Amino acid sequence: MSNGHDVQAVSRAAVATGRPRSEYGSDVIVDLMKAYEIEYAALNPGATFRGLHDSIVNYGGNTMPQIILCNHEEIAVAVAQGYGKATGRPMAAIVHNIVGLLHAAMAIYTAWLDRAPVLVMGGTGPMAVETRRPWIDWIHTALVQGNAIRDYVKWDDQPASLQGIVESFIRGYRIATTEPQGPIYLCWDAALQEQRLESPVAIPDVKRYAPPSLAQADPSALETAARWLIEAENPVILADYVGRNPAAVPSLVRLAENLAIPVVDLGSRLNFPNTHPLDLTGAEADLLPNADVVLALDVFDIEKAISTVDRTARIPRSQLKSGTRLIHISFNDFMVRSWAQEQGRLQPIDLPIAADTSLAIPALADLCGKAVERDGAFRTRADRRRKALEQTHRALRDKWRAAAERAGNERPISLARLATDLWDVIKDEDWVLVNRNLRGWTRRLWDWTTTTPYVGAHMGGGVGYGIGHSVGAALALGKTRLCVDIQPDGDLLYTPSALWTAAHHRIPLLIVMHNNRSYFNDEEHQILMAKARGRPVENAHIGQRMDNPAVDFAAMAKSFGIEAWGPIEEPGEIRPALERAARYVLKERKAALVDVFTQFR
Repeated sequence: MSNGHDVQAVSRAAVATGRPRSEYGSDVIVDLMKAYEIEYAALNPGATFRGLHDSIVNYGGNTMPQIILCNHEEIAVAVAQGYGKATGRPMAAIVHNIVGLLHAAMAIYTAWLDRAPVLVMGGTGPMAVETRRPWIDWIHTALVQGNAIRDYVKWDDQPASLQGIVESFIRGYRIATTEPQGPIYLCWDAALQEQRLESPVAIPDVKRYAPPSLAQADPSALETAARWLIEAENPVILADYVGRNPAAVPSLVRLAENLAIPVVDLGSRLNFPNTHPLDLTGAEADLLPNADVVLALDVFDIEKAISTVDRTARIPRSQLKSGTRLIHISFNDFMVRSWAQEQGRLQPIDLPIAADTSLAIPALADLCGKAVERDGAFRTRADRRRKALEQTHRALRDKWRAAAERAGNERPISLARLATDLWDVIKDEDWVLVNRNLRGWTRRLWDWTTTTPYVGAHMGGGVGYGIGHSVGAALALGKTRLCVDIQPDGDLLYTPSALWTAAHHRIPLLIVMHNNRSYFNDEEHQILMAKARGRPVENAHIGQRMDNPAVDFAAMAKSFGIEAWGPIEEPGEIRPALERAARYVLKERKAALVDVFTQFR
């Protein structure tokens, strides 16, 4: 996935001249990126990294990394985040001094909350005042530039020497890829980038600086957890970030099967196959009030997972009864910052275990399996529970299918109908959902197995993330899989130029608009306020709706070079349009967009 003309032209030049030895500081940075086999660098160009830009293209041949041109730094970082979530490996996002870093700040914050590995690099200075141009080099230089985002990266550095660049890069890569993963920021002095080397700069064998091995749980804590789960009458498993390592999912299936425990997938990654009869995602309101032991696995916000919320009063209420034991296996306490209150409300945890779930879950499954292997009484009890849970699973699926069928001909188009038709189009392909889920309808109606069909949820809570993230995930996976972006309309209007990036670099992506022509989450808040204050609900749409005129997303996409259809307003027209778009993406290996006018929810 690239602009072939750009790569071929540079490659011919590299072949003709031969690979040169590094001559400048920025060449050393490229050598480091090649040592770590970093495939791509997303960027919007800027003068503070003009040296690095030249080195990527003319020294490195625009391969490993290849430049992915973006029209906004927020898009560049979102692309890198999507790639990192899809692969587990970081790519680079390069941002221009203060202005580029501040543009990128929201995307960096989202990557931090999403535990996504991103190598954010930037330029600054020159730091030596005698080499600065008047005005521009002064207003775009900070002391220290990383202060702007230090509260939501794992680490930042601004080295002052060429050897410092080497150590900073190696350390930064190691920190970004150590679990729990996250973004780091490396700031390169413009003068250091452009400094001619007086002697070669040694780059060590980077394999000797690999991330540490994963952390296993305390064996005695796992034994306690196993005993509690085995003794429980109504245990429940809540899984959130487990699927960041896809190898952990089969182990979670084995644990659930060993003890006949229902699993609720909280959705930050794909954690449990929805086709499995012990998947009871959607039945939390019935499961949690009766639970006597809850096993939380990599849950980002425990209070959110176990509570209901009065949206008007903003008051949460726990669904757990008094005396319910709560076990939590996670790295949450390793990623706490003071600035952002991401840690949530302080929660009592009866058995907190700091460990990587990709190791802890299989170990716990082994302990439980051995403990109940010859326990006939437990097997009888577990079989009885299993039958009841399987019946609930089937009833849930049947209820959702019936609801989707009832809403099939509604206008505007229901989310369930859109999910149904989209599933019919893609189900026989090797597909992956790279953004959103139609308010949960894709998980209710599609088959989500252990082959990682879902890259993960939107964790930052902001707007403008989706299309950049989708382009990055498709950059990673689109060579072999049909990548599907369910794209909200208001979200796309924040960062629409990401469509141009997809077109320019020929990144295959099926973009399906969830276009309700409103910032409806906030429209709902206005409805709540009006009801609470006895004021006209009819005014809730003011300052929320995007109509008069409605945005023509198909025309907008075409202006960026994306094939597009819509707006689709009739239910019967959805599937033919989706079929045309999917065929186009699969045949042409390019992006396509289908604009569908939907209900609010």
